[in-house]
This record gives sequence, C-alpha cells and structure tokens, in this order.
Amino acid sequence: MAVPFRKISKTRKNMRRTHYKITANKLVKCPNCGKMIRPHRVCDNCGFYKGVNKLEK
Repeated sequence: MAVPFRKISKTRKNMRRTHYKITANKLVKCPNCGKMIRPHRVCDNCGFYKGVNKLEK
C-alpha cells in the first residue's frame, strides 16, 4: 500500500473538498394547488403530476 511522502495540510485538504457542499433542494409551485414541491414529483397535497391525478385508482 502506498504511503504519502508528506502530510497533507488542513488547508490543502479543505481546498480539495470545496466541491463537497450541500445544496438546498429546488422547489417549484404546483400548477394545480400552488403548494411548493420538488420538481418532477407527484404533489403530496393534491396528487397531481403534469395535469393528471396520479392518486386516483
């Protein structure tokens, strides 16, 4: 197994990890009821997706 020749400093380690950040979920308004939902998902409030009620059986 390879062993590092020198210790990686905290600054260099953190600079490498700058891409590992958490982003907030994007939200859109449901066109049927107006509640904020995640895009491309069935609305939890009214059950509509692309103008069709997906909760009907």
